[in-house]
Amino acid sequence: MGSTIKYTFSALLAGALLYSCSNSNQPADFPEKPVNVTLASPTDATGGNQINVSGMVQSVQSAMISTRIMGTITKMYVNIGDRVQQGQLLFAVNASDIEAKGGQAAAGIAQAEAALANAKKDYDRFTILYRQNSATAKELDNVTLQYKAAQAQLTAAKQMKNEVNANMRYARVTAPFSGIITQKMMDAGSLASPGVPVLTMEQSGDLEVAATVSENDIDVIKKGSLAQVYIASVQKNMSGTVTQISPSSAQSGGQYLVKISLPKDARQGILSGMYATVSFKGKAASTTTGEAQILIPESALVHKDELTGIYTVSSNNTALLRWIRTGKKEGDNVEVLSGLQPDEKFIVNADSRLYNGAPVKVQ
Repeated sequence: MGSTIKYTFSALLAGALLYSCSNSNQPADFPEKPVNVTLASPTDATGGNQINVSGMVQSVQSAMISTRIMGTITKMYVNIGDRVQQGQLLFAVNASDIEAKGGQAAAGIAQAEAALANAKKDYDRFTILYRQNSATAKELDNVTLQYKAAQAQLTAAKQMKNEVNANMRYARVTAPFSGIITQKMMDAGSLASPGVPVLTMEQSGDLEVAATVSENDIDVIKKGSLAQVYIASVQKNMSGTVTQISPSSAQSGGQYLVKISLPKDARQGILSGMYATVSFKGKAASTTTGEAQILIPESALVHKDELTGIYTVSSNNTALLRWIRTGKKEGDNVEVLSGLQPDEKFIVNADSRLYNGAPVKVQ
């Protein structure tokens, strides 16, 4: 009797363990209610009439201000956001060594002028003596050479002074054009070095969008053509004009730089650095197979290790993870090369975490 109870207890314990192991794969946070999801359909871009790319608003003219001499910044005259006029003093650099060279150059000029005056007297005197046959031609030639050498020394001393004056101008850096200070990398007391930016300024008013276009689409974009620009941060949509097209993509990874000017009457509230979506009219690139080009939002993608997928909805109203192969990006969208049909819907938004097999409710 006791052995029978022992065997029965062992069987129940083994069954409990098996049940526990069989449910260990279930997520710890398995939702009691279905996840609310939103579905979307892919965009068919084959044969379309629009090319979408991403870009950034920037000033038409900008400059990184630095100095050509090394020294400590003695005073900074501007701050971020200040509007400056062309030629306005921005900052000053300690130039005591240049000032010392300036004193040496001034002394050199005085010495050269004295030597030239003395050489000129000798030249004038020997010229008269030579005419009176009281000096030989050799003596006159020697005095003439000394006079010309003194003239050359004075010219060299003056050029040294000009060099000092030029370097002194680099010690007091002024604005190359009228604009606004956008960045300040150094303050008074910082050590300024040649070529190291101290300030960044942009020309106020004129704005443009810089965008990159792939080699498959660049041939349909022409200088002077119109482009639609949408800036999401200020919710503005406007037409711009293509002003520049880079003829090379050697330094940009196969992407060609295109610049689009923005109309003056639509620049209110738009700031440099804002992101923009640019749409060009033209024949969009098609897939190499000639089939429909399927585009989906990049935000809908799921990444795991080196795999990329999206969630669809099964016939049982559960989330179904579908692995896909993606191609190039077009703005905020990604091309799907395989794994999704043009008429299939996918989950683009969910109000909770999704996983394969999770119950969902389509909104």
